[in-house]
Amino acid sequence: MKNLFVLTTFSLFVFTVNAQIDMEKTDEGILITDNNKNVLFYQTKPKSKNGEYERCNYIHPLWGVDGTVLTEDFPADHLHHRGVFWTWHQLWIGNQEIGDPWALIDFEQDVVDVDFVTSQKGAGVLKTEVEWKSEKWKKQGKKVPYLKESTTIIIHPQKANYRKIDFEIRLLALEENLKIGGSDNEKGYSGFSVRMVLPEDVYFSGPAGEITPKTTAVKSEGYVNISGSLLDGNKNGGVVIIDNPENPGYPQNWILRKQKSMQNPAYPGRYPVPVSTTKPLVLKYSLVVYSGELSDKKIQKILK
Repeated sequence: MKNLFVLTTFSLFVFTVNAQIDMEKTDEGILITDNNKNVLFYQTKPKSKNGEYERCNYIHPLWGVDGTVLTEDFPADHLHHRGVFWTWHQLWIGNQEIGDPWALIDFEQDVVDVDFVTSQKGAGVLKTEVEWKSEKWKKQGKKVPYLKESTTIIIHPQKANYRKIDFEIRLLALEENLKIGGSDNEKGYSGFSVRMVLPEDVYFSGPAGEITPKTTAVKSEGYVNISGSLLDGNKNGGVVIIDNPENPGYPQNWILRKQKSMQNPAYPGRYPVPVSTTKPLVLKYSLVVYSGELSDKKIQKILK
């Protein structure tokens, strides 16, 4: 995987005198801070473990509002898992399967453009453009991009005991008859995923109350709140994963795990869906990281 990331279009348009959200470019990627406190790190440079499981275009670490690292990268049980990531198991062009982005098999991404601005309300807006490639898709002997991903991440300043982060992922095929799909089984997992550090007392809840994870998908309309003693010192906190009502297939099914796995609003499931060359497939999710407790009433207010 070549790192074609070029920081030529970084636009720092600051409309507030004392903007809270800021950005720092490093050799590996982009560090986002909130009043000098670490918020998230977006990986632009390809990263591997002993030359395997190479990946970029994901978030790790994701920090809690108290500074706790909430995510994992290269976990021993699933070395292909990576922080906050969005990817699919099945990838087809016509009748040819050209890779497994989820498992990082025959899959490459090049972060070709990154842009950062701050808004009047102090939020940070990180925009990325990423090209997808595969050893199985070449023209005249050379790998060529078959999909363009444009992702916008809005990082809101901390309020009280929480911070909200919004994601909009736009996928535009560069080849006709391209399809993406989840795992080819009844689980159907893939799409937007969070690989969290999970405590023994992890608790899942949604608008209808407690959620019991199963081997297969479960339902929760709108969001899943993952809570417990997640923070340093065994203090309580949590991560809320929000499924936007504008998403295709809303409410999407959830793949949830109490240990050794990611948490995932699964789209599209087992059966692949087409990605257009003219109209992007748009997927929207949000994360709310918090310390202490966050009631359903408060979550509903944040959603509005």
